[in-house]
Amino acid sequence: MLRLYFLISLLCLVKSDTDGTCPSFTRLSFHSAVVGTGLNVRLILYTQRNQTCAQLINSTTLGSLNVTKKTTFIIHGFRPTGSPPVWMEELVQSLLNVHEMNVVVVDWNRGATTVIYTHAAGKTKKVALILKEFIDQMLAEGASLHDIYMIGVSLGAHIAGFVGEMYAGKLGRITGLDPAGPLFNGKPPEDRLDPNDAQFVDVIHSDIDALGYREPLGNMDFYPNGGLDQPGCPKTIFGGMKYFKCDHQMSVFLYIASLQNNCSISAYPCDSYRDYRNGKCVSCGVGQMVSCPLLGYYADNWKDYLMDKDPPMMKAFFDTAEKKPFCMYHYFVDIISWNKNIRRGFITIKLRDKDGNIAESSIDHEPSTFQKYHQVSLLARFNQDLDKVAEISLLFSTKSVVGPKYKLRVLRMKLRSLAHPDRPHLCRYDLVLMENVETFFQPILCSK
Repeated sequence: MLRLYFLISLLCLVKSDTDGTCPSFTRLSFHSAVVGTGLNVRLILYTQRNQTCAQLINSTTLGSLNVTKKTTFIIHGFRPTGSPPVWMEELVQSLLNVHEMNVVVVDWNRGATTVIYTHAAGKTKKVALILKEFIDQMLAEGASLHDIYMIGVSLGAHIAGFVGEMYAGKLGRITGLDPAGPLFNGKPPEDRLDPNDAQFVDVIHSDIDALGYREPLGNMDFYPNGGLDQPGCPKTIFGGMKYFKCDHQMSVFLYIASLQNNCSISAYPCDSYRDYRNGKCVSCGVGQMVSCPLLGYYADNWKDYLMDKDPPMMKAFFDTAEKKPFCMYHYFVDIISWNKNIRRGFITIKLRDKDGNIAESSIDHEPSTFQKYHQVSLLARFNQDLDKVAEISLLFSTKSVVGPKYKLRVLRMKLRSLAHPDRPHLCRYDLVLMENVETFFQPILCSK
């Protein structure tokens, strides 16, 4: 029944504009993108009471918008083909399912639809002025700036920033989903999203080497997979249009996942992605008082902690799986070796539980150095969390095509969960790993 209700909601969102009873997002063609469109901003309201049929509202007609409730604005970005964003329906419904609020879709497709990116970027401040006019009316009706939340995607992130600046940073919150980089990189704060544009600004950077903005723009800046190539996205141009937009859009899908309770994606405050991958930043640095920051909707749980910092800004890194719900589960693999000579290489670890489920992690971002009687702690990331591990396998490799094959003599291997530190640590003692040979064993509880 719930699934049917959700499908009805989605159908309403994509109905033709010719149906005046349930307005939907403007649908244009590639022809419109070629000839260009003039700016026309439409505000489409959804609430829990009208999830299946939206209302058109404006600065003179607030409709059923309840000014005593939280109001979340969703602002899309550049639309080079004129089609509605593929993620819009799911984002609207997910927000309404998690909290009672007003959700206002800011439809500026007539203006964003053009093959000339500079034309769309040039309209962003005009969109912001229209939104300010609407919010002014909300305030006149009794709304609070504290209850206004803006989610901006690409160019939409900077639009949200412009609105926030007009209110001297008193908006409750802005979330920037891969804010646009081209034409905004290197710009002063007044010409882009900035940490001072709201009481709390969080940003997800998923395409920093192409369409997104590389540098921090918020109080909390999240960099999934280092902000570069996202798992599950095409690696070559043979992936078609998806190759160009997949990394950029991943910020939106990760945010949506944070609303859907399948799992919570934890991020780790760190100076660099390399330090995170090397396991240097997995304690969050605040003891047991505050858990690691969560990506997406619940990122503002860290607001109070950040506001005590000077400046109140922090970068956080994490890795994701290829598919929903995207969560990765972190473990430390501690290895003490007893080779006489130093060994450098990579470790692949595989876990199997009693039901036959298998999780694998290749720790291959850079070679590890194993010295006699020294412990090396490797950060392993699995796409599923296996509670009862029945078997472990390790594979050691130098990735050398020529030359001799080496052995890694392991005095002790310990596996410990970061997500569940109370779980018993699993060990294996006195193990010899032949290079490129997978070695299986049953772990035992570590001795105290």
